[in-house]
Amino acid sequence: MRILYLDLDSCRPDHLGCYGYHRDTSPHIDVIARQAMIFHNCHTSDAPCLPSRTALYSGRFGIQSGVVGHGGTAANPKIEGSSRDFSDSFVNQGLARQLQKLGYHTAMISPFGQRHGAHWFYAGFNEVHNSGGGGMESAEEVWPSIASWLDRRGADDHWFLHVNFWGIHAPYRVPADYGEPFADAPLPPWLETDAEAVLARHNRLTGPHSSLDFDMYDDRPHPDYPRYPDSVRTRADLRRVFNGYDTGIRYVDDHIGRIVARLKAAGIYDDTAIIISADHGENLGELGIYSEHGTADSATCRIPLIIKWPGGAAGVNSKLHYNVDLAPTLMDLLGGEKQPLWDGASYAPAVLTGADVGRDEVVVSQCAHVCQRSVRWENWLYLRTYHDGFHLFPQEMLYDLEADPHEQHDLAARHPELCREGQWRLSRWHDAQMQRMARSASDVVDPLWTVVREGGPFHARSTLPGQPGGLEGIARYIARLEATGRADGAAQLRAAHLDPLNPVLKAATRPAA
Repeated sequence: MRILYLDLDSCRPDHLGCYGYHRDTSPHIDVIARQAMIFHNCHTSDAPCLPSRTALYSGRFGIQSGVVGHGGTAANPKIEGSSRDFSDSFVNQGLARQLQKLGYHTAMISPFGQRHGAHWFYAGFNEVHNSGGGGMESAEEVWPSIASWLDRRGADDHWFLHVNFWGIHAPYRVPADYGEPFADAPLPPWLETDAEAVLARHNRLTGPHSSLDFDMYDDRPHPDYPRYPDSVRTRADLRRVFNGYDTGIRYVDDHIGRIVARLKAAGIYDDTAIIISADHGENLGELGIYSEHGTADSATCRIPLIIKWPGGAAGVNSKLHYNVDLAPTLMDLLGGEKQPLWDGASYAPAVLTGADVGRDEVVVSQCAHVCQRSVRWENWLYLRTYHDGFHLFPQEMLYDLEADPHEQHDLAARHPELCREGQWRLSRWHDAQMQRMARSASDVVDPLWTVVREGGPFHARSTLPGQPGGLEGIARYIARLEATGRADGAAQLRAAHLDPLNPVLKAATRPAA
């Protein structure tokens, strides 16, 4: 058995043709999907990049491993303490190591461990090819390593190859000579018919990567990335966002087509398992955020999962799943053993026979841009916010994802009974996690609260990225809000995030006379 894992950074499933997207973004992926099981409701347990990929290969929720953020203590695994063996749990129980035990040669083409200082990401891999761009690689820069590896080892048996494509991730960097494949394609229906009204609402919002603060906390242009706008004020700006994102998918898809052609030329395509997934999705207007994976919602945390398994089933599975479920699933499919620390549940019967297996709910966490946890059950998404990342989110939000898949209408005030159910589901999950932690970990600390204690999520700390000077950075952002017609948001942000007893800050943020 050969296993190819295609990791498409920031890829939303609903922007792929095989998931029903109206633009022709993914013709090669769609061909693979016709022979595969398509999982419609897979979620990363922890978003965004570093927590998600740590969860994938450790098989563990971030609350257990300790990795829930992009900086500070919670960007590193918990110290294992006296229970640590000669090597750590990432080696002893990680997915890649279990594949090695089954005789697989494990290889990775990705700069991810270096990008995030996450050297545990490479545990259990025989080969690591660092493409060297720190996550700014376009697909044509990754391709030579892929082609070389397949030429060298593709015909061998028993390999697992992880290929990481970055071209979908902002800023949209597809080469200019690729053209504009979606120049005449309509926007998604929810925006095509109502773009001006949506933007009128969004242009009043605050926070990084909001429509007027596309470059995190300002609207600084990026001339090196002409597909990437500086703000989203008009229908034309919206088209630029969606065209840039979708062109990134199409360009990556072209390179997946080249991989498939290589496998077919070697006569190994039919006997190669292909898994297509992502670390997270992308906010494209959901919760008023653009081109960022910044929340614990469906836009950020729902990911594609397409599995073409030799001799397996083809079809659609609509049950709920986690990315951490892949590790026990592969062990079931390959005859390996689920590890004691793993939090996932196998869905191997869905891959082999199309069985309707899965979960009734999933809980997802985000602690890099905001501190949130959410629970998805039936058509409901309940989000609870512990640090709003300067977006002024309320403590709880509720969305009907069937009627409102792009999360434009918060129903929390209308359905307090569903909010109570959502909070009960979160509390039940949290109790189970803490009980598990008390039995198997060296501490009983929920790392979400570590992030809050250390000043908030990395991308929304009081020291703003690119701006010096502690809380004075918030003061500057508040001044920007006031200067761009968002005085109400500025006042709320001042009340929520600045200490009113600090005379320096009071002076720094006092309205002009």
